[in-house]
Amino acid sequence: MKKFLTVIALVSAVALTGCGKADSAASFGDTTISQVQAQSKVNELLAERAKTDISQMQLETGNVLNRSQLRFTIITSVFEEIAKELKIEVSTTEIENTRNGIYEQIGGESELQKNLVAAQIAPSNFERYLRTTIISNKLAGALSMAGVAEADVQTKISELLQKKAEQLKVTVNPRYGVWDNAAGDLVPEDSAGSAVVPSTR
Repeated sequence: MKKFLTVIALVSAVALTGCGKADSAASFGDTTISQVQAQSKVNELLAERAKTDISQMQLETGNVLNRSQLRFTIITSVFEEIAKELKIEVSTTEIENTRNGIYEQIGGESELQKNLVAAQIAPSNFERYLRTTIISNKLAGALSMAGVAEADVQTKISELLQKKAEQLKVTVNPRYGVWDNAAGDLVPEDSAGSAVVPSTR
């Protein structure tokens, strides 16, 4: 299932800083993700795990799971903002084709539930994943047509994400951790150490 998360793995440089509202998990632009909303995705995923044989799966738990689910929401939202800026549209047909492509990859629609659990994607986030996949593919295609070498495309997409996140002033509540530039991920605040670059904002 590593391929299932390729798009999200592109993102390794989105700057996240301390969040201003106590009840907010994250905010960017005019959007605020409440802690209740963030927790609902975790609860949804945990409910799906309860219906699945997870004995052979390596799954996140606790604060690690909380961070990864919030990170997913932030990253897919930043992709959407890039799509708006660049006028990238995602059609219903494209979503269905991408969905069917995943079904073929995993062995049919009946396999989706356990594969979403393994990929740690809440069912209600599946369409967000599909949209982000399509947007990322369109960005990659545009960059390639512009002459960017294939080996540099993912780096360029990450740079676009970082720039857009900075424009949106993406912030995250410290209870979810801090952004570690060296690791390229949200990490627990007490384990970040000197790897964390303090925000100047």
